[in-house]
Amino acid sequence: MPWPFSSRPAKGDDPDRRPVSWSNNLNGTDWQHFKDPRNWVPTVLVTTTVIVSLQLYRSYLRRIPGAIHIQPAFFRERTIFGKVTSVGDGDNFHLFHTPGGRLTGWGWLRKVPEKKTELRNKTIPIRLAGIDAPECAHFGRPAQPFSTDALAWLSSYILGRRVRAKIYKRDQYDRIVATVFVRRFLLRRDVGLEMLKMGLATTYEAKTGAEFGGLEAKYKAAEAEAKTKKRGIWGGKPQFFESPRDYKKRMSALEGTQNKVEP
Repeated sequence: MPWPFSSRPAKGDDPDRRPVSWSNNLNGTDWQHFKDPRNWVPTVLVTTTVIVSLQLYRSYLRRIPGAIHIQPAFFRERTIFGKVTSVGDGDNFHLFHTPGGRLTGWGWLRKVPEKKTELRNKTIPIRLAGIDAPECAHFGRPAQPFSTDALAWLSSYILGRRVRAKIYKRDQYDRIVATVFVRRFLLRRDVGLEMLKMGLATTYEAKTGAEFGGLEAKYKAAEAEAKTKKRGIWGGKPQFFESPRDYKKRMSALEGTQNKVEP
């Protein structure tokens, strides 16, 4: 018997405690609500838009701060666009990645850092594919002839400019090997090819690890033309010519000999 002042029905009369079959529960669901496109299409569209936007951002709009952050799947499949912030040698430089370029605000809404302290650990070292420029003085080694000319030319050609790099791999120095293009006088120029034409570099001569991006024949033809016309490094007597590769081999051999004779 229920409590006299309670409105709760007796135990046997409680509708919440009555058993309900699974089939009756399904049949009691209003499925027409889910069949109406107005109820589920907006949800599908929003979810799809979010997923696609995230994928586009990760693949094309996310800034890459350094070489180690480039995913292996990007090599030979993607290009990176950015501003050249420094040139370290006749065939390598540092690039600040600006994905999307001016369309995403770089240069007018978002500023590329200029100070070395602001750029530290925020740029990608790039090694020009398929070429080898004369070696500058470093690590105690003397400068190779025409090394300052190659460095000055490359600096004047790309420093402070926006370039697009077709990336191939990461080398032993954690630089990204790439064919690099820059806009000059409204035309897209292959930087490595232009250096070969000027006689300020040779084609890459290493037997292993050489990367031309399918442009080896074109590069060798440009080198042969510069050699015939005695441009740049080819202007001297052939018997005194030393390629960047031969120079590095000679320096390595000399340093090895010196290390052996030291006490």
